[in-house]
Amino acid sequence: MKKPLNYAILKHFTKVDEACAEDVIKALKGEYGNYKALNREDVISALMTAEANGLLEETRFEMDKSNNLRIYYHAHEEGAAIINKYIKD
Repeated sequence: MKKPLNYAILKHFTKVDEACAEDVIKALKGEYGNYKALNREDVISALMTAEANGLLEETRFEMDKSNNLRIYYHAHEEGAAIINKYIKD
């Protein structure tokens, strides 16, 4: 059974050093490509919520070639432990 999209987004951060919304979309597109919420705005919202809840923290930001702000996040040790405790592979 497939995990809810928000769970898959969080779980992604336990497998990478850092990622931005575009990285998450690219990584999950194969399995979740037909989900309406797999778009830049909704993924950014999910990342900001995870940050506000202490699961992720911002690592850096940059402007891409289209002048879009890309904010990179990572799951710190405690955040990754909580994600892995509640969201199993």
